[in-house]
Amino acid sequence: MSLTAAACQSTRRAVRAHRVVRPARDGRAGGRGRRASTVTPVRTPTPSPAALLITGTVGSGKTTTAEAVAALLREEAIPHAVVDLDALGDAWPSPPDDPFHEHLVLANLHAVARNHLAAGALRLVLAGVLEDPAHRPLYERAAGAPLTVCRLRVDLSHVHDRLRRRHGGDRDALDWHLHRSGELDAVLDAAGGGDVEVAVAAGQAPSEVALAVVRAVGWDTGRA
Repeated sequence: MSLTAAACQSTRRAVRAHRVVRPARDGRAGGRGRRASTVTPVRTPTPSPAALLITGTVGSGKTTTAEAVAALLREEAIPHAVVDLDALGDAWPSPPDDPFHEHLVLANLHAVARNHLAAGALRLVLAGVLEDPAHRPLYERAAGAPLTVCRLRVDLSHVHDRLRRRHGGDRDALDWHLHRSGELDAVLDAAGGGDVEVAVAAGQAPSEVALAVVRAVGWDTGRA
């Protein structure tokens, strides 16, 4: 080999030995010895589901308030579901030892709540009556989420006005509900099973009552 050829070969070897490895476009070194990025993505924790039971005597506005609470949650894009407990127990006849179908209500709530939670609901808004505080764990277990109980307290004169408007065309139904409203109000007073109470004034808008409820139970809807 001539000196010129040997020099050229030596030069090529030197260039290869000192070649600079350029970084790839994704920030990793080129070649087979690439190393993956060590950046760890930030994960936002998923809020835990919670349940609210709005209770009160007949005609106190439980279902109306539950629907108004749902409207507030919808405005804040919070996944939720409303469950009317009366509807879950709307069957005839009822057992002699369970006149309000509480066992049926709990069984149906267990199934319905699981479906809502599986579908992504983060808030369950229940409307119904909790007469016996000892049964509260049953409702919480059926709901499948921590349960807060809010009682709506309404003056009976206002309740009776509502009932007359609702059942004015059915005298027997009106008489039963008028009697039951006072009876149940006394039962709830004696039981004292609610976590919080919200007083409802005559003519107060459902949206105002709902806002008072979510504030009382500590559900943040983003409103001042």
